[in-house]
Amino acid sequence: MKAVIRRTGAGTWDRFAASDPGLLRLMAGLRTVSAIVLTLIVLALLGTPVPLMVAGAMTAMVSTFAIREKEVRGQAGTLALGLPVALAAVGLGALLHSRILAGDLFFIALIFGAAYARRFGDRGTALGLIGFQLYFISLFVHATVATLPPLCLVLAIAFGCSAVVRFALVPDTPERTLSRLREAFRARLAQLVATHRELVDAGPEELDGVLDDLRRHTARLHETALMIQGRLEEGTRDAATAALLQRRIADAEIAAERLGMTLLNARSAERTDTLTLHLPHAPVPATANRMHSEGDAVTTLRRDLDALGLLVGRRAPGDRGTALAHVRNRLLGYREEDNLPRGSAAVQDTFRALGEAARAVLGLRIALDGPQDESDDTSATARSREEIDAEDLSITGAEPDEEEDGPTGLARPTTRAAFQVTAGSALAIVGGEFLSTQRWYWAVLTCWVVFLNTASTGEVLVKGYRRLLGTVLGVVAGVALAGLVGNHTWTAFALVLLCVFGMFFTAPLSYALMSFFVTAMLGLLYTLLNTYSVATLVLRIEETALGAACGIIAAALVLPVHTDRRTDEHLGAVLDRLREAVSASVTQLSGGPAEDLLTRARDLDTALNDLRGSTQPLVHPITPLRVRRQTARYLVALLETCAYHARSLAATAELLPASRSVAADPRLARAGRRIARNIDLITARVNDRPAEGEVEAGASIASLLEADGSPVPPSHTVTFRVLRHLQRLDEGVVGIARALDVPVAGRAGRKKG
Repeated sequence: MKAVIRRTGAGTWDRFAASDPGLLRLMAGLRTVSAIVLTLIVLALLGTPVPLMVAGAMTAMVSTFAIREKEVRGQAGTLALGLPVALAAVGLGALLHSRILAGDLFFIALIFGAAYARRFGDRGTALGLIGFQLYFISLFVHATVATLPPLCLVLAIAFGCSAVVRFALVPDTPERTLSRLREAFRARLAQLVATHRELVDAGPEELDGVLDDLRRHTARLHETALMIQGRLEEGTRDAATAALLQRRIADAEIAAERLGMTLLNARSAERTDTLTLHLPHAPVPATANRMHSEGDAVTTLRRDLDALGLLVGRRAPGDRGTALAHVRNRLLGYREEDNLPRGSAAVQDTFRALGEAARAVLGLRIALDGPQDESDDTSATARSREEIDAEDLSITGAEPDEEEDGPTGLARPTTRAAFQVTAGSALAIVGGEFLSTQRWYWAVLTCWVVFLNTASTGEVLVKGYRRLLGTVLGVVAGVALAGLVGNHTWTAFALVLLCVFGMFFTAPLSYALMSFFVTAMLGLLYTLLNTYSVATLVLRIEETALGAACGIIAAALVLPVHTDRRTDEHLGAVLDRLREAVSASVTQLSGGPAEDLLTRARDLDTALNDLRGSTQPLVHPITPLRVRRQTARYLVALLETCAYHARSLAATAELLPASRSVAADPRLARAGRRIARNIDLITARVNDRPAEGEVEAGASIASLLEADGSPVPPSHTVTFRVLRHLQRLDEGVVGIARALDVPVAGRAGRKKG
C-alpha cells in the first residue's frame, strides 16, 4: 500500500512539474504571497491602520514581482536601489497630491522614464516598474504630506519583508531553477512517450485526439528545452558543463520527435510529412492502422514503449537493479540490426528509433544524475556508453557571441514604446478625468500594461481586448466577494492573497485570467478601504476600456509598428538563422571544420519563438482575415518543421569527431548550397531586397548524389537519415517560398491557405 501511495504521489507530482516547468509560476506565486503575508504580520504587530496595511501589501507585491534578474547578487542590488526609487515616487505623489496639473505632468514624465528605462535590461525595467507602480499606489491610498512619514516606514518594512522572503524564506538560485527545469523536461518527456504508446493502438475515431496530444506534448517538450537553454549560463558551473547538458537535452528531444514520426510512418502505407507534428489538423496519409497486421512485432513494440517510459521516469538513486538494467539493455540492443524484431521496414525503423531514444535517455541520465550502474551491461549497452563518453570528451564550451549593435534613436523598440505609452497615457489622463476625478488613474494603468511585452499595434490590440475581458469577469467576481466578506478585514486579506497567487500562477498562461484576478482583488481592496460600491467596479470597466482604447490609438498613430512589418522582421531573422544552422551543419557533414552547431540551432529556435509571438495577432480568433490566419499558421508550422530537421542535422554533425557510425561526405555540400541559395532568395523577398533567380525545386537530394555516380545508402544508415533530413528541409523551404509567393522554378508560385 505504501508503495502504491508513493507511486501515485510521484506520478501526481510529475504531472504538476510538467505543467509548470521549473515550478516558475508556483515559486512566483508563493514568493509574492509570502512577502505580503510577512508584511501584513509585521504591520499588524505595529498597530498600523488598514489603509497603510493595504499600501504595504501592494508595495510588497510590487517589490517582489518587479525583480526578474536570475543572479542572486543582481536581485539584491536591484532591491536595494528600488527602495529609494519607491520613496521618491511616493514622496512626489504625496507632495503633488493637491496640485493636479503638476501631478499629471510629473506622472507623464515618470511614465516616459519608466518605459525608456527598459533599454537598460532587467534592472532598468524593474526600477522603472517600481517607480510607476509606487506612484500609482500613492494615488490609490490618497497619500498626503501628513501621511508621508508613516507611509515611508511602511514602504521600508515592505521592501525588507520582500528581501527576507526572497533570500531566506523562499530562496531561489539559478542552480535550483535549472535543476527543477531538468526534472520538468524528464516529466514532459515521459508524457510524450506515453502519448507514443497511445498512438500505437489509436483507432480512426481516436487518431485526431491522439495527434493533438502528440503535437501538444512535443511542443511542450521543446518549450522546456528552450527554457533550459536560457538558464544554462547562470545555472551551471562552467561552459563545458552547460554544453554537455545542452547536448543531452537536444539528443533526447530529437530522439523523441523522431520516434513519433516513425510511429506515424508505421501506421500508414505512405511516409508521413513532418509537418503533421507541427500543423494543427494536418492530414495524415491514411487513418487505417497498418500496425495491427504486424502481429508479434507490435506486441513487442507496445511492451518496449512502456519500458522506455519506465526508463525515462525512474530517478536515481533508486534505479539500481536487474529489472531496470534488463529493460535498458533490451532497448539499447535495437541499435544493432541483428536484434531488430521481424516486421515491415517501417516497423523496424520504429525499433531503431526506440534504440536511439534509449541511448539519448541514457546520456541524459548520466548528465543529470551522474554515473550509472554498469554491472549488468550487455555489449550493446557498453558500446553506447563508450560513444557517450567519447562525445562528452569532445564537447567544449562555446565562446559567448558578441552582441550585435541594435537600432538607435527612435528606431530602438524601448524608445519608440516610451513615446507611445506616454502619448497614450496623456490621452488616458484627460479621458479618465472626464469619467472620474477620483479614479482616473485606472485608465492610465491599463494603457501602461497593454504596452508591457508588446511590440506591434496588433499585439496591443489583442492585449487590450484580453484586459477588458478579464476586467469584466473580475468585476462580477469582485461584487460577489465583497458581499461575502462584509466587514471581516482578515477574511478580505486572505482572499486578496488567493487572488494574488492566482494572478502570478496564471499570468504566463492567460492574460485575461490574470486580469480577472487583479480586478477581483481590487474589489476586496476597496472593501478594506471602505470605498467599495458596485458603481466603483463598473467605473473600473469604463476606465479599463478607455485605457485600452488610448493605448491602441497611441500604438496606431505614434511611431506605429504594424503587425505585418514586425512579423516580416522576425521572419527574416528566422530565415537567416535557418540558413546559418543548415549551412554550418552541412559544411561539417561534408568534412569542414567543427563548430558549435547546437548553439546555432538554439538561436534558430529562439528566433522562431519570437516569430511565433509576433504572429499571435494574426492567428487570434478575433482576427477577421481568415485566409491570412491560415497562411500564418501554415508558415509557422513549415518553419517549425525546418527547425526540427536543422536541429537533427546539427546533432548528427556534432557526432563526427567521436563517432564510428557517421562519416563526412563531401557530396553533401552541393545539397547544402541549393538549400542555402533558396533561403537567400526567400529572405530577399521578405526584406524587399532585389534578387535574381527562382527557388529550385524538383530533383531530390538523393538523386543529386546519384548524379555523382554513388548509390543511395541503405535506409537504416545514419547517412540515409541525413539525406532524409536534407530532403525534408529542401521540401520545407520550397513550401515556404510558395506560401510567400516567391517564384519557384518550373512551377508557378501559389499561396497556400
